[in-house]
Amino acid sequence: MHPVMQRLRALQLLADGGSLSDVSRATGVSRASLREWRDRGPGALPATGACWVCEETVPAASSGYARLLGYYLGDGCLSRVRSVHALRVSCDRAYPGIVEDVTAAIGEVRPGARVQHVRAPGVVVVQSYWKHWPCLFPQHGPGRKHERTLVLAGWQREVVERHPADLLRGLFHSDGCRANNWTRRLVAGEMKRYDYPRWQFTNNSPGHPALVLRGARLGRRTVAAVELEDDLGLHPRRGGPARRAARAQALSALTPGVGRPGRPR
Repeated sequence: MHPVMQRLRALQLLADGGSLSDVSRATGVSRASLREWRDRGPGALPATGACWVCEETVPAASSGYARLLGYYLGDGCLSRVRSVHALRVSCDRAYPGIVEDVTAAIGEVRPGARVQHVRAPGVVVVQSYWKHWPCLFPQHGPGRKHERTLVLAGWQREVVERHPADLLRGLFHSDGCRANNWTRRLVAGEMKRYDYPRWQFTNNSPGHPALVLRGARLGRRTVAAVELEDDLGLHPRRGGPARRAARAQALSALTPGVGRPGRPR
């Protein structure tokens, strides 16, 4: 069985326009296997109780995992409970859409898993038990996350590079906020005001994965921000159909209907 990183690298080379022969020489994978991955997918999804990290298979529901990784790095934690681990993500009760999004992400990563909602004053803790959660989140360790250096594993970086907006979505809706930014510009001799959304989050962990994402800009050393106008090149009131379609796609990925401009998350 080919390791997950080798499969992902081969698929990326094919997606970049490489021929079967060139990719085969670069990766050492037969052309027949490459053709199979290209035409039918990189492999069967693991069983519900299986861990695709331990089995070195291609990550199931990569976009869901990138989103869940953002939630874990923000307001999540792992706790050992007897022979298993509990993944817990604390959510503000004022934003039920975020609770639903975290629940859906867990379901995408581990289909059929039981997900519980534990309610406390002002908070809903979304939790799920599984012995393999530490495999999926190797950043787990003793002490507080913001006091430790967080480094992505190689296979995690592959997933994040494919789904950067999903990771940002989890980060912004856990440790971040969304607000309206505005600017004034001279248009046809007249000053006009333009409003556009801005997302940002704060995290003090050295080497935080989001700081290396394309599309994320460092506003300060510990603050990453994304503005549709500057960072994604998507001015809210300019551009043709292609630009507007790209803006809609970015908005869809970053805002699943769980936050409001000017309010936290």
